[in-house]
Amino acid sequence: MNKPADLRQDFIRNVQLRHLRAFVAVAQERHLARAAARLALSQPAVSKTLSELETIVGTRLVDRSQAGRRGVQGLTPAGEQLLAHALRVLEALDASAEAVAPTAGGRIERLRIGALPSVAPALLPPALARLRDHWPAAQIAVKSAANAVLLDELRAGELDLVVGRMSDPRLMAGLSFELLYTEPLVFAVRARHPLALKPAPVQAVLDYPLVVYGEGTIPRHNTESFLSARGLVLPTHALQTLDVGVASALVAVSDAVWITPLGAARGELAEGRLVRLRIDTAGTEEPVGLLLRSDAEASSLRVAMAALLREGARQQGDLPARSRQKP
Repeated sequence: MNKPADLRQDFIRNVQLRHLRAFVAVAQERHLARAAARLALSQPAVSKTLSELETIVGTRLVDRSQAGRRGVQGLTPAGEQLLAHALRVLEALDASAEAVAPTAGGRIERLRIGALPSVAPALLPPALARLRDHWPAAQIAVKSAANAVLLDELRAGELDLVVGRMSDPRLMAGLSFELLYTEPLVFAVRARHPLALKPAPVQAVLDYPLVVYGEGTIPRHNTESFLSARGLVLPTHALQTLDVGVASALVAVSDAVWITPLGAARGELAEGRLVRLRIDTAGTEEPVGLLLRSDAEASSLRVAMAALLREGARQQGDLPARSRQKP
């Protein structure tokens, strides 16, 4: 059996940049064919390079057992560890290239932001507007998705910053979490909805169409737990969506009830387009925070955006319940 020192020396002697580039592409794309297209290589070439790397390190890095020959189920623990280091190597290489051969017109500043659909509408627009004032030439991309997807892409280096929630330890490996605020679930309806005219028990909500978040999300889990604690079950025909725009628009033109984290409906509640039912949701509060890769180099653009998000979170106060609208 090779000693650890021998394995380290074998790795240093034999690993090449093409191995790391192929591994990072597979880790980020989660699919061999897509990784090959991204690298402008054939799929067999990527598979061969990945196999070479696994031979060099002496262990399996990618788990393809449940996703078919081309698909990638995920990374093994060894793969997760290598990914963090491989990303640093490639980022350092890019920085070195920029230093010795800067692009025309100077380096382009880029920021890739991930945000939960329930968080993005209230928190991101003011911060993005102010960031654009100070960084007019920066390339900024925003992705909205479920928490697990965002954390996966943050760990893989596809996002620079995420506004999301804590998750299980496996998904939090290599990430830092900074609390911004906590928010409860609310039951939101259109103005003059029958339930908004007077206090109503939770049971009465189930007599109306419901709009909820998709399975596997934290808001959906909290919704089911809230109802279960009161001896109720979420109807199977409840409409499921992560699209905050669709949910709020549907509720505004129908008798549907939207069960959502407060932040997603904050603007509509403040302007009176939607109202919050007088249902006590204490205990449903969930922390929202800033997530970063622990080993990523802090760019000035990322630092600026993080500061703006912190400021926005401090300014974001709770809204009082509004149960009645004047005719």
